[in-house]
This record gives sequence, structure tokens and C-alpha cells, in this order.
Amino acid sequence: MTENYKESFSQLVDLHQRVKWLHPSIEKCYPVALAEAQRLAIYDFDTAVGQYRFNKHISLPMPIPRGIRSAFQLEEYRGRIACVVTPEIFDSREGFVTILHEFVHCYQYETCEQDLKRELDIAQKAQEVGDCMWEIEHPFPYRSQNFTRGYMNFLSAIESDDHEAIQKTRKKLRSYLGVHDYEYMVWQEWKEGFARWVENCVKRYLSMSENITGSTQPFSRVIFYVGGEAYISFLCQEDKDLLGDLPGLFHSLYLINPGTSI
Repeated sequence: MTENYKESFSQLVDLHQRVKWLHPSIEKCYPVALAEAQRLAIYDFDTAVGQYRFNKHISLPMPIPRGIRSAFQLEEYRGRIACVVTPEIFDSREGFVTILHEFVHCYQYETCEQDLKRELDIAQKAQEVGDCMWEIEHPFPYRSQNFTRGYMNFLSAIESDDHEAIQKTRKKLRSYLGVHDYEYMVWQEWKEGFARWVENCVKRYLSMSENITGSTQPFSRVIFYVGGEAYISFLCQEDKDLLGDLPGLFHSLYLINPGTSI
């Protein structure tokens, strides 16, 4: 490991040890890939010594801008999933917690993500045409008044703990959005909303300010981080077993009336 990051990775491990019990999705330390100088430096967690070790450099799989925080497979790394970031992430306490957010995505990928995608027509259609960026680039109608008003009503219903209003607003959204946009909304609520939920669990435990980014208009994909987290919190108050059942949680987010079938 280069000396530049030895202390940073040590701090990451210390943080992880403090909070890993909060949810199974962050029990494990996943590989971290630092994008720097036109290549990725891969660091693996060595369970024998309880620390990260430098593994290898690989070429960038795509242009990676400063500030990226992501998790995806790396072909040159035997197709393994890794947390991909740029080094300034180590400059703040929030940055270390963001790495744990990306660990949640690694966990989702390794446990159930691929099976769930096979249930979604939008994912299957994207695979058929080789579109690997649909999760980021799908042309969702974020600025449509039907969506913005409907989603704000949905969030208000959650805040009011109004079960009937939640079902009504979800039904209206599903009717307006149609199959692919509705699937996309639910997918982002599940994938990013759950990672945000875990992230804020960590932040509350550490007495840090919670991440509420994305709740103001004009909406973007990040509104689903907010809405997903809120709806997940609501559903898990009703059924705490969902916290350990990510496929079940996905299906509950998808359904208008959780407990029925798709």
C-alpha cells in the first residue's frame, strides 16, 4: 500500500468495526478502487491482519471523473464488485461513511440484485440492447407535474403515517408512469433508498447530520434516495423482518398493497 493512503484505510477499518453490527449489508469490507492518474488502484481487505492491502493497478474501464462514488464490477479484477471512488473521499468524515453506502451496493449485488433484475422488464430490455447505463440514464419524467405532485403527495402521506393515502398515491403514480417508469422508480427506491437508509443509520449512531440531499425541486434521480429511505422506514415499522430480507423489501416497495403478489 502506498503510504499516502495507509492511515486513511486504517481509519476506514476502524469506522467499519464500530458500525458493522448495524446491518448485515455492512458486515463485510469490500474491495476499494481508487481512481487516480488514469488508472485504478485496487485495495483488498486482508482478513488475516484486519487491514486493507494494495493488490494491483488496472486500467480505467471508462472515464472516471473526480468525485465519483460508485460500486460496479471490474472486468480486469476477475469481474468482482468494488467500491470505486476518487481519493479526496478520505478528506472528510462523511466520505468514509459514503464508502459504507457503496458497500451496501456491493452487498446488494452479491446477494440478490441480479435475480431481482430478471423480474423487471426495463432491465431485460436494456440487457437485450446492451444498455449498461440504464440505471443512471433512463429518461424518467422527473419534471412532469403529474409525477412531482404525485410523489410529493406520497412523501406527505408517509410523513403523516397515513396508510390509505400511501396506497392511493402509489396507485396513482403507477397508473401515470406506466410499466417501465414505475419499475425504474421502484428499482431506485430499493437500491439507492436502502443504501441511504443504512448510511443514515450509521450517521445517527455516530451523531452526524443525516444525508437528506435530493428532497427539493427540481427533482432528479436522487429524489428516490429520499423517497426510498422514507418508504423503507415505514414498511419496516410494519414488518421488521424486511430489514433482513432484501428481495422481500423490493417486492413490498413494488406492490400497491404489500403482502400480495406482483
